Amino acid sequence: MGDSEDSRRRFTELYDENYRRVLGYVITRAEPDVAEDIVSETFVIAWRRLDDIREPALPWLLGVARNLLRKQWDNGSRRRALVDRVTAMTTDEDLVAWDVADHVVERDSALAAIGGMSENDLEVLSLVMWHGLAPREAAKVVGCSTAAFFVRLHRARRRLARAIDSAPAPDARRPVSRAADKAAR
Repeated sequence: MGDSEDSRRRFTELYDENYRRVLGYVITRAEPDVAEDIVSETFVIAWRRLDDIREPALPWLLGVARNLLRKQWDNGSRRRALVDRVTAMTTDEDLVAWDVADHVVERDSALAAIGGMSENDLEVLSLVMWHGLAPREAAKVVGCSTAAFFVRLHRARRRLARAIDSAPAPDARRPVSRAADKAAR
């Protein structure tokens, strides 16, 4: 697609004519902030593929938005499923310990931090910390070099540590676990 004045004019018309309708479609299926992101990405794709769009453009745009919604939902559901699995495999007496900063954190705070992480970070961390793979082995799983995997792992650990550090401090009056709660009674 050329970056000609005609292309810019066509895209501007396409955007002006369809933005509200695409947003209306997406906002019924996603939270407002997510909807805005999906609509923006839809029009970025439209700009890149402007020569492929035939009139009427709205069905094509809604198809792109629908695919982006599905992708976003799939990523979110996989993240929620991982958090649910971690929750199911831990007990109330367990505290989750991460080698990120050699701290032991309250389980709920750790789960909240995990729940907010990207799927890529979760995959890297789980391969090493959950499945026990060496970085060299985990690099093969994700299809990158060992050095690149070490960088990804370092960054994911750093993001996890920041998420845990920024989690609200546990209420000092609240016991750490149900076992401690029972003992306090």
